[in-house]
Amino acid sequence: MSQSHQRASLPGCPSCEEPLESGDRFCGACGYDLSAVPAPPADRPTVAITPPARHPATPDTGTATPGSGTPTPGTATPLGGPSEAGAVQWPAASEVDSSDLPAPTHRPSDLPGTDSGGRPLPATTPAPASSKAPSAAPAPVSSAVRVDGPDAERLGGGGDFELAAPDPRQAEHAAAAVPAGGTVCVACRSGRVDTDGYCENCGHAQPRERDHMERELGTVAAVSDRGLRHHRNEDAFAVSGTALPDGSPAVVAIVCDGVSSASRPDEASAAAAAAADASLLESLPRGTHPQQAMHEAILAASEAVNALAQGPGRATEHDQHRHQNAPACTLVGAVVAGDLLVVGWVGDSRVYWVPQDRAHPPARLTEDDSWAAQMVATGLMSEAEAYADERAHAITGWLGADAYELEPHTASFKPDRPGLVVVCTDGLWNYAEAAAEMAAAVPHDAYERPLHGAQVLVGHALDGGGHDNVTVALLPFAVPSHGAGSACPAG
Repeated sequence: MSQSHQRASLPGCPSCEEPLESGDRFCGACGYDLSAVPAPPADRPTVAITPPARHPATPDTGTATPGSGTPTPGTATPLGGPSEAGAVQWPAASEVDSSDLPAPTHRPSDLPGTDSGGRPLPATTPAPASSKAPSAAPAPVSSAVRVDGPDAERLGGGGDFELAAPDPRQAEHAAAAVPAGGTVCVACRSGRVDTDGYCENCGHAQPRERDHMERELGTVAAVSDRGLRHHRNEDAFAVSGTALPDGSPAVVAIVCDGVSSASRPDEASAAAAAAADASLLESLPRGTHPQQAMHEAILAASEAVNALAQGPGRATEHDQHRHQNAPACTLVGAVVAGDLLVVGWVGDSRVYWVPQDRAHPPARLTEDDSWAAQMVATGLMSEAEAYADERAHAITGWLGADAYELEPHTASFKPDRPGLVVVCTDGLWNYAEAAAEMAAAVPHDAYERPLHGAQVLVGHALDGGGHDNVTVALLPFAVPSHGAGSACPAG
């Protein structure tokens, strides 16, 4: 049968069942190559397949017993033709699906092929209709996929890449085989996860707890994600709330970004965020001014990161190629206390102010400790030129034992209208650098739904490429709406 005749006779695409027209060479829905579809027989809704290989355990008699149906090797009768003694008994036609169309023609058991090592895939030998001789070994169930386990060599599936796809129906049995307190691999659902976070069966790395983190506490929320390019999340955050001496609430958000070129940056960011948060929760209820409390919190975070360098080195396998310099990170934080907004930072993480009424302009409340910022401040480059340079993100300030000189930056503001405080790492602001761009990325309901807003902003960075870890915290700032202007520095 010619290919054109064959295509015209197809009722639908063998892959997606999309109706076909006469003369189609490719499926218009899924692009399936219709010229590769074998010709269907004239009398049965099935496809021609090659004769299955004879099982090694089947004796080669060369003759057929009358009435037994046992085939004579090397002969075959065309489908629909008269039956002859010694003809190969072809397997029954594949079942049709609910649309009365032939089953897809690219099943592994229907077409011959070879594995990755060039060996023929195992095939099924049809059993004789009647035989009193004992079988040396049961023929395998019809399957042409690679197998794994003790019987792999006997069934012809030995060799490289022998892992079979997990059967969801066996997941509960696999979980039961894992020792108490162990973890089952999320990829193959059968292997045990070792202490390094890799499956002992398939080798897949398991999701880490810090790969994606979310937290909502009252009116503050934060989300952190590993991104699409890094092997781990080196960001960390802390959100909390406390009460001032007069009973009014104070809300805290700390965001830290580990310096990837340093050793153990993930530990540095986690230690800094925890130390700064603990310092603020201790000093604010005592009546310490929020700006002074922020300054002390940055110093406490610096001491916590410095302590990591004094301990024994614990470089992971990913860090072994790096020079073992001191752990380091950046820090940015915000405190909302009464009518005061206080920010503090070291490094290039930022704080943005987005008014609830988008008719008013947004603003960036921090200045980067970076090469680009220095070029702009000294007038040597424009902002566009500086941030287009490959040295733009080289930081000039950080927390760590090898920092040249620690200079915590703090600032106080008294916003005259409600708004949203966006505290984030460069994993986000790389995709919304200007204040207007950040405001455009913030959903309009983020003031009422800060967690959802943080999720949307992380998604914005991932959609943009997710080249870095992404962390953002949102703090709604509520004051009576009056006057004009935006976030104004406190006097």
